[in-house]
Amino acid sequence: MNPLTRPVSAPRGAVIEQWQPEQPEFWRTYGQPVARRNLWISIYCLLLAFCVWMLFSAVAVNLNKVGFHFTTDQLFLLTALPAVSGAILRVPYSFMVPLMGGRRWTAISTLFMVIPCLWLGAAVQDPRTPFGVFVAIALLCGFAGANFASSMANISFFFPKARQGSALGLNGGMGNLGVSVMQLVAPLAISFSMFSFFGGAGQLQADGSRLWLENAAWIWVPLLLIATVLAWFGMNDLATARASLSRQLLVLKRGHMWVLSLLYLATFGSFIGFSAGFAMLAKTQFPAMQILHYAFFGPFVGALARSAGGALSDRLGGIRVTLVNFILMAVFVALLFLTLPSHGQGGSFAAFLGVFLLLFLTAGLGSGSTFQMITVILRRLAVSRVLAQGGSNEEAQREAATESAAALGFISAIGAAGGFFIPQAFGMSLALTGSPAGAMKLFLVFYVVCVLITWFVYGRNINNGLATRKPR
Repeated sequence: MNPLTRPVSAPRGAVIEQWQPEQPEFWRTYGQPVARRNLWISIYCLLLAFCVWMLFSAVAVNLNKVGFHFTTDQLFLLTALPAVSGAILRVPYSFMVPLMGGRRWTAISTLFMVIPCLWLGAAVQDPRTPFGVFVAIALLCGFAGANFASSMANISFFFPKARQGSALGLNGGMGNLGVSVMQLVAPLAISFSMFSFFGGAGQLQADGSRLWLENAAWIWVPLLLIATVLAWFGMNDLATARASLSRQLLVLKRGHMWVLSLLYLATFGSFIGFSAGFAMLAKTQFPAMQILHYAFFGPFVGALARSAGGALSDRLGGIRVTLVNFILMAVFVALLFLTLPSHGQGGSFAAFLGVFLLLFLTAGLGSGSTFQMITVILRRLAVSRVLAQGGSNEEAQREAATESAAALGFISAIGAAGGFFIPQAFGMSLALTGSPAGAMKLFLVFYVVCVLITWFVYGRNINNGLATRKPR
């Protein structure tokens, strides 16, 4: 029976057996309220995941103030390591929703994030804690970053293809907002005693003042526990989203997935990489500035822009938005050279911050637009392939949903690698030349390459924002 004419029925229970978002009556009557409830709980859980993932971007800059003696390279490494484990773990995490269900996996993965928070809060209180312990905690924080893959895959099952850009833009954008929330809350939380009854005694600084650095990690624990309860009792598992591992792995054969992965690395990879490394980079270039007073602005702008990028792409087409966006990213990186000090002299922090905010803005917009491209392009190709093989429209839609969800996980894993490479590139450039300019030249070339790829693979064949040309 055609899914557009099949009688609708109300979804009930934690596990929903029938889910037909492409059927207008079902969506309007039953589907939309359920999808929205799952979306908002997912946003809350994902926002906290980004808070935990980027903890070291706020903690690392304060470690030496409270008695630790780590080198600049070591501190950059701590900000980069969560991106490594987060990127690697996004691949298995992307499989978990079809294997276990979105409700179950969201609750389990959210509860796990309590572990690195508790451990980091204890570790920062003892200056004798070895660097290796912080490495281990940083890698555990990466588990939080992996939640993005499963969260986006899960939400993609709930919404019809016409609303994919907006829904995924909201989930990803509001989730990304966790970076700026953490960078805003953490400096405030460490300024006063909050968890003394749990042993949070604070740490003395060289000037005699005290920081409660453990608060930066422990403040998220009660919020994570609340999120776990909300996910378990408020979300749903979709039986129609179940798929075997072998079926999901078929997406690795799709050429478009690898092209789109590169584009997403340039957008989301830039967002998360700049979020992780901005505070340390700004501190090296403008040491007199109180960097943590400004660090949250960039991720805040980028996160809001991601939501706008998804909605804008639904209206104008993801390819158009992405193409213009890459051009702007290349221009803004070029402008950044003009803001840097030379041999410790000159430079403008106001201009540096302003240009970086524009980079965050475009990285966020591009993250939303490339994700919209992923769902639209891969769904369209999957539907065409199944129908050409004699499959029904219902089979085609189900296969398209499964493939696009699996692709979201793989592509998000590749994008997350930017959180490692960008801070490391800044650190290496500073170590070799004393300036971040070398790293910035690489970023400029990369963005120009992405402009060319977007145009030659997709841009020359725009048809209402969709791609018709296959990569060879």
